Amino acid sequence: MLLVRAPLRISFAGGGTDMEDYYAYYGGMVVSAAIDKYFYVFVSPKDGDGVHIGSSDYRCFYHWSGEDQPIWDGDLSLPQAILHEFGISQGLSMFLASEIPPGTGLGSSSTVAVALVKTFSTLKGQRLDPGEVAETAYRIESKQLDSPCGKQDHYASAFGGINAIYFQREGVQVESLTLDATVRDQLRDSLLLFFLDSSRSAADILQEQRQGARDNRAEVVEAMHRLKEAAVETKKALEKGEMYRFGHILRDSWEHKKRLAGGVTNPRIDEIYERALSKGAVGGKVAGAGGGGFLLLYCEPAFRGPVCAEMESLGLYRMDFQFDTGGAKVLMNSGPHSDYSAAPPVEVGLRGYV
Repeated sequence: MLLVRAPLRISFAGGGTDMEDYYAYYGGMVVSAAIDKYFYVFVSPKDGDGVHIGSSDYRCFYHWSGEDQPIWDGDLSLPQAILHEFGISQGLSMFLASEIPPGTGLGSSSTVAVALVKTFSTLKGQRLDPGEVAETAYRIESKQLDSPCGKQDHYASAFGGINAIYFQREGVQVESLTLDATVRDQLRDSLLLFFLDSSRSAADILQEQRQGARDNRAEVVEAMHRLKEAAVETKKALEKGEMYRFGHILRDSWEHKKRLAGGVTNPRIDEIYERALSKGAVGGKVAGAGGGGFLLLYCEPAFRGPVCAEMESLGLYRMDFQFDTGGAKVLMNSGPHSDYSAAPPVEVGLRGYV
């Protein structure tokens, strides 16, 4: 059996500037943290032809073989595409499971891609470092499946930890933020994640953001500039332990983020957010592209009780979390690699990071 997991993430500032249509011209920067909520891939050998793929999250089952033409749609299009990429077409059964429902703004689809690339590169005996895993996952999701995604989620999941991630046309640089233990604990204890009881597809929102950057629309590009500046300031605040300032930057970032596309917020989200501020939250934002999923709040410890009580009165559920430091990793590998594929190892060869 092979067991692989990859962490989800929360993004603090800079989201949107990791999209190629922006960073290729202006450079992008994101500050984010991987958390201890994971996507898992379980692989075991099986007799017979083809590959079995099951998923509890999507409540579906799929049988695929190398003789079938790839179908790049449906809930299991991503594992199908990655199986095809690595030339794996028979001899295995795969089960996919996540601790968090898809479409909740914590980078779930990209985490799936990272976990699968880590899995199949391991099966093929390839030693990909975290940057290669992230870049391969991004290329398949963005280019092959034409998903309007940025790169930050892939890198956050592959590397783990709290990072400042820089995006340029020439490549990606990941800078691990080494925070004082007191600051790290204060950050964790002051962040609250509430499930808005709604999952959503971010594709339309992200497509609008991508098109706005591609068309060089002044409002979208200016908002992305402000979000990148917020990422710079967030990094400084964290390194200096200026946590109250961090909360205010989060609040300002949310205002800029709402200018990127329609659907980022809605009247219900706005009301919930204002109620949180009224009870003492310093700032916050909807995780991911917006529109639903999780609400991230920064709240000083003295106000945690009133803020949590207010959110729970509105029907929201709080999710506890810790920071993840390991990134995508193999948890168990008890079988030979060569039994799982009919094709020779593919040559990945990506070095798309600095």
